[in-house]
Amino acid sequence: MRIADDEIREKYLERAIRELSEVEQEVRQCDSCVRSDTNPVLSSGHPQADVMLIGYEPSDAEQREGVAFFGRAGAAILASLKRLDIDPTTIYGTLIVKCPKVDDEHTDTALSRLVVREIAIVQPRIVMVLGERALGALNALDVPLSRPLAWAPGEVQRFTPATEAIVVPDIHQSLDEESAKRSFWTAFRQLGKWWDDQPPY
Repeated sequence: MRIADDEIREKYLERAIRELSEVEQEVRQCDSCVRSDTNPVLSSGHPQADVMLIGYEPSDAEQREGVAFFGRAGAAILASLKRLDIDPTTIYGTLIVKCPKVDDEHTDTALSRLVVREIAIVQPRIVMVLGERALGALNALDVPLSRPLAWAPGEVQRFTPATEAIVVPDIHQSLDEESAKRSFWTAFRQLGKWWDDQPPY
């Protein structure tokens, strides 16, 4: 029975990897990025992560490297996860704005709507929404069976029947000012409490 369970999990993982590769290929083929010689920003992390980080738009470092949560933001997130004793390999990170050259709002673009597919593929147990712009954009994407999330930093909210959510301040705006760092950490550390309450597998 255990072997059968392991085989089923392996099949689900293979499917998630394949489907996320298809999403990545769509991002790489962004016409706006090709025309402007800009790197589209790819998501990163475990294809069946328990925790999905959703930011709004890439920093200069993320845009240069073409990877979400690269640079100072990524280092700060990793340090925060370490303080909470959460394995960073259980995390998947993505951005609403995958190509900053599309338009001013981004939320109606095909690339932004890929976040809906990423959520369906990864099936995280919780999403961490970083910042009010990311929150507004995520709510506008109308994820199937989702409830609109409120701006209530640190509060665990029901997002879909299978997924909870915590909103936190934008990490990029929280790195250079002490009170902003404290506000980010106060909200983010609620993930640790949520994590500790999860049943073992």
